[in-house]
Parts: sequence; structure tokens; C-alpha cells
Amino acid sequence: MTSATPTETVQRLFPLLAAGKTAEAAALFAATVDFSIPHPPGIPWVPEVDSAAGMRTFFELLGEHVRAKEFDVRQVVAEGDDVVMFGRMRSEVRRTGRDIDTAFALHTTVQDGRITRYHLYEDTRAVAEAYFTD
Repeated sequence: MTSATPTETVQRLFPLLAAGKTAEAAALFAATVDFSIPHPPGIPWVPEVDSAAGMRTFFELLGEHVRAKEFDVRQVVAEGDDVVMFGRMRSEVRRTGRDIDTAFALHTTVQDGRITRYHLYEDTRAVAEAYFTD
């Protein structure tokens, strides 16, 4: 049996999240995780994360506050342990019923079969406009 490539490891994440399998998704992460999602202050689904357990908390909070509608990976660039995905996602903020529609870039690193870096870049203004009611 051959081990998964970094790209295959990262691509296993999305079906698990779509199925609500947060524990299985978090199991793809290393004990220590370099996590970053720039976001407006007050967004409740982006906690401080530094571990696989923290990733599970993040995925659970995300599911409580946001309902995914579309997730489309349009390009994958991989070199060595790094995998960068570019795409578009649309999700509904449960509290307001408004959609977040944004392009994204996700930079991950996989070492020894586990994800050690998870940096997501998206349109923070679109997130704020969908979440805040003012």
C-alpha cells in the first residue's frame, strides 16, 4: 500500500466536512497545527487553533454558524509538502440568512501524512457583511 500524497491527504478533508464528520476531519491534522484565517473581530466560528483538537472545534463552530452551499476547487498547486488550492465558496450565515460568496486560497502543508498548516484567505468584507446585521 502506498502512502497518500500531500494533495490526496488535503483532498480527503472536504468530503469529510461535507458529511459532518468533524472528528474524522480533525484526525487528518498533526498534533501541532499552524492555523490562520484572517477575519473581522467578532466572527464566532474562528477560534484560536494550534492542534488537531482545535481544528475539530473550528469545524464544529463553522457548522453551527455557517451552512455550506457551494465549494468549488478550481486549481491545485502542489510542490513538496505544500498544497495550495484556489477556488470559490458560497455559504449561508445561519444567524442572518445572508450568503458569503467569496474566492479563496487555502495553503496547507502536509508532513508525515498529517496536515500541519491550514491558512485560509478569503474576502473578509464579504464575511463581515453577511454576519453583522447593521
